[in-house]
Order: sequence, then structure tokens, then C-alpha cells
Amino acid sequence: MSKVKVAIIGSGNIGTDLMIKVLNHSDHLEMGAMVGIDPASDGLARAAKLGVPITAEGVEGLVALPNFDEIEIVFDATSAKAHVANNARLAPLGKRMIDLTPAAIGPYVIPAVNGDDHLDAPNVNMVTCGGQATIPMVAAVSRVVPVAYAEIVASIASKSAGPGTRANIDEFTETTSAAIVSVGGAKRGKAIIILNPAEPPLIMRDTVFCLVDAPDPATHDEIRQSIEKMVGDVSAYVPGYRLKQQVQITEIPADQPVETLVVDGNRPTHQVSIFLEVEGAGHYLPAYAGNLDIMTSAGQQIAERIAQKKEATR
Repeated sequence: MSKVKVAIIGSGNIGTDLMIKVLNHSDHLEMGAMVGIDPASDGLARAAKLGVPITAEGVEGLVALPNFDEIEIVFDATSAKAHVANNARLAPLGKRMIDLTPAAIGPYVIPAVNGDDHLDAPNVNMVTCGGQATIPMVAAVSRVVPVAYAEIVASIASKSAGPGTRANIDEFTETTSAAIVSVGGAKRGKAIIILNPAEPPLIMRDTVFCLVDAPDPATHDEIRQSIEKMVGDVSAYVPGYRLKQQVQITEIPADQPVETLVVDGNRPTHQVSIFLEVEGAGHYLPAYAGNLDIMTSAGQQIAERIAQKKEATR
């Protein structure tokens, strides 16, 4: 079976980790190029050492590479602003874009939730690290009962937040909040990110709160089962993804003001609290950088499915 050639724009931590995954842990993808703008970056140096074609001239350098026509999928691991320009340059040339920034030009994609829905889209957006970790949990709850409101808090090690992440904090919260609704199924969504400066660095921790109308205890069991199944679905491509403790479903006091969250005339009766942690696989990044690992793993998963679909239609 021939493999699909891919390029990665962005030779920083995310791009380099993704390259290692493609080189060592992919049955359907083949590295076609590593693209950066810093000739001295570790990512470009590693790529060259591993025999991957490189350029430090950005997207124009990619277009000028001799094997550019062979590349079918381009991962963008730069920034939201840069992705807008990169997509404008490459889309007319027929390149499929997998966006690992919060630019959100294409549809939001969470592999465990809607991973097969947009395999033909010219550009797909992988939301954010917090979105990849938490939206599957919101979707798991909403598959059982309507979610009036979902709030996620993503806590990541400060050392794992590079300049791209820090520059895109606003885009992170906006993109994640929107995807909580459009992919997770909540009526309203809110996203918060915390950069934790603790030493030694702590692995990614995520908290998900969902407000639901679920007075029947039998529904609580269905919610827990749905969550456990979804954890299994995500951990199939992110092995370090797991529940930190048991799912908590608590009654909302009758005098607690939640009137603005009424759905179809029903006031939420319970809060579902889900506590997660994401440990990185350690392919290139340290284990505490689960926030970066879940992004590269999710992006690779979608590219693998695109390649498999192409092979199946031959």
C-alpha cells in the first residue's frame, strides 16, 4: 500500500512531535517536508538528520521544493494568523489542510466525536488542546441528555505553552467555546485555560462541568457509561488520556440561580463534573506536555483516516 505524503508547517514543539509520530508510528502517512522559518530550529535539524526534505523559507519554500506536487496533506502548526495566509497560498494549489491552530477556517473536528464527518473537506480545524481533551466528554453527556451549559477548564504546564499558544489565548477561548456548542452539543459553552507555572511541571489536567435536566438516577448511570465509552474512544489514539477520578453527578439546589440556562422550559437539575488528565506519549515532548501530544495525535488520526479513505476508494 502506498503512503500519503504530508508536509508540516511549523518546526517548533508541535510540528516536531508530529513529525516523529508520522515517521515512527504511521502505517498510512509519509513525511514529504518539514517547513520552518528559523534555520537554527531543532525541528529542522532533526528533520534533516532523519532524511526529511526541509526548508527554512516558510510556505514559499514549501511550494518551491522539488517534491511539492507529491504532497497531498499539509499540517499547519504555526499560529492562527499565519494559518490564514498559509491556507490562502496552498488551498488554490489543491493541498488538504489540517489546521492545528485556532484559526477555525474549516469545520471543527474531534476524532472521537465527528472524525469521519469531514474527511473530504479541504481544510479541517483541530480546535485546541483543551477542546480535544474536553469536548468528547460534553458530547458523551449530550448523547444521553441535553446539556444546557458546559464549561471546561484546561490547566497546562507553563513550560508546554510555546509562543504560538501564548499569542493565541483569545482565539483558544473563542474557538473552544464555539466547538463546545457545535461539536459537543451543549446549548452554551465556556472555555478557560490556565498556564500552571509549578515546578516540576504538572501534566495536563482538564475539568468539565455540564448542567443537565436529569432527575432520574437511571439517567445518571447512562451518562457515566457514555463517558467511560468516550474515554476509551479517545485513549485509542491518545493512550495517556484518562479519568482522574469517578464522574460526579450532583443535584443543583432549588435556590441556585440558573434561570438563564433553561432549555425547552426545563431548569437544569444536576451538574455533571468530569476530571481528566492527559499524559504525553514522550515521542519528542516530555510526558507533562499532554496538551501538545493530544493535538498532534488528533491531527495524525484525521490524516490517517483521510489516507485510509483514499486507499479504500482505489
